[in-house]
Amino acid sequence: MGTRLRMLISAVVLVSMVLSASGAHYHTHRHHRLEDVALTEETDVRAQRNKRSTDGDYNKNALMLADAPDDSGPLQPVGDPSDLPTCLLCVCLTGSVYCEEVDPDMTSVPTLPKETNYLYARYNKIKKITAKDFGDIVTLKRIDFTGNIISEIEDGAFAKLTMLEELSLAENQLAKLPMLPAKLTAFNANHNKLKTKGVKANAFKKLNKLLHLYLAHNELEAVPLIPETVRTLHLQNNNISTVSTDTFCKSNDTYYIRPNMNEIRMDGNPINLGQYPNSFICLQSLPIGRYQ
Repeated sequence: MGTRLRMLISAVVLVSMVLSASGAHYHTHRHHRLEDVALTEETDVRAQRNKRSTDGDYNKNALMLADAPDDSGPLQPVGDPSDLPTCLLCVCLTGSVYCEEVDPDMTSVPTLPKETNYLYARYNKIKKITAKDFGDIVTLKRIDFTGNIISEIEDGAFAKLTMLEELSLAENQLAKLPMLPAKLTAFNANHNKLKTKGVKANAFKKLNKLLHLYLAHNELEAVPLIPETVRTLHLQNNNISTVSTDTFCKSNDTYYIRPNMNEIRMDGNPINLGQYPNSFICLQSLPIGRYQ
């Protein structure tokens, strides 16, 4: 009896051990299977994402290539402004022509419609004014060439402009002045490269209607002969180092008064105006400048 009981107990213990080992193997195997499935699913998801990204990049690149301009054709040459009618390049109103900052660059004076009174050709690339530029346009009253790169004006360029009253050549590269029209009332040559040798002694002498004369920011060494009619004279920022009694007044007439001149600017010059008190006794107000 005792022997049978021991055998029965041993059998029960052996069966329990076998069942426990089988369960552990099952759980371990199932765990590995789950990990393999998860890894496979994750690999599939990444592959799908990479495919979508690749397809998206391909479509994006294709779209960019489709939108890109076709440069394979021949380049079109840029037209020369001189080949086009002036009123296509500029704004033409009744009697007025506005050619400001023309694109493509305007390098010469445009051909003007007949009976033009006012020409505004500012801030272009005009280099030279020739004697033929204005032809028979004798009706011009105002010309403005401010902000070009004019370095040369041929003699006689303004000879036929008998009605011209206002002329601006400011902000150019002029070293000398041409003969100016006799009826000018205002002349502006500020910000150029003018020297005294480039301005004839009688350049302004015969301009008996001139009221405003602007010659500032140049390289003048002396004050030119100024007509009696001038009211405003700007000579600041030049190289003027001396004046005489006859510069503004008359040394042989101590009673002479210059009634029209009411503004003279000579600041920014090396001259000490305080050393020339007799040079300003005919003026109603002293020039602006350095006195010490």
